[in-house]
Amino acid sequence: MAKKGKRLAEAAKLFDRSATYTVNETVRIVKEAATAKFDETVEAAICLGVDPKKADQNIRGAVVLPHGTGKSKRVLVFAKGEKAKEAEAAGADFVGDDDLVAKIQQGWFDFDVVVATPDMMGTVGKIGRLLGPKGLMPNPKTGTVTFEVEKAVNEIKAGKIEFRVDKAGIIHAPIGKASFSQEQLEENLNTLLEILIKMKPSAAKGIYMKNITVSSTMGPGVHVNTATIQ
Repeated sequence: MAKKGKRLAEAAKLFDRSATYTVNETVRIVKEAATAKFDETVEAAICLGVDPKKADQNIRGAVVLPHGTGKSKRVLVFAKGEKAKEAEAAGADFVGDDDLVAKIQQGWFDFDVVVATPDMMGTVGKIGRLLGPKGLMPNPKTGTVTFEVEKAVNEIKAGKIEFRVDKAGIIHAPIGKASFSQEQLEENLNTLLEILIKMKPSAAKGIYMKNITVSSTMGPGVHVNTATIQ
């Protein structure tokens, strides 16, 4: 713990914790503060002026980051016939139907994202109580329930991330690795912010983007000046 405290203390010297910065400045500081011996993940925490308890303000979606996340995702696809062949050709890691259901019921979860064709949702529903708590249940809003299997797999492999506002109105999302270039992290963050702005519910009143914080795995949070975004 002492070692982590020393690292954070050194990182804190790089900026004013009470100040806010442009996206460019924020990314630069976060990269400089990422001094761990591994390639730290860079994450954005965006506090929105919405009420998640209301269905029309419960923001959920997905976006393809232009430079990916730096992590290869294992994709499982529930499909049959030609759609199963399409998934395999697209590079899905696991493809099947009842056989995969049986494996998951036995405790197997060696995958990161689940895609299903609409006709397979009855089968997937059998393990909904297992997939749901882990955030793995396919959903049309995130493009994971679709007959366009090839497109879905390609987008996920290319860096598609899913996001959902939590009970506190905050969206947490990875935007890359500390080893990414300044430009790559900026573009990923701006892409995420742009899609969230477009998704602003008409029922949301007052300030929409209340707070944006970017940090690396072991680094301090740096606040973005929301006025430069909106």
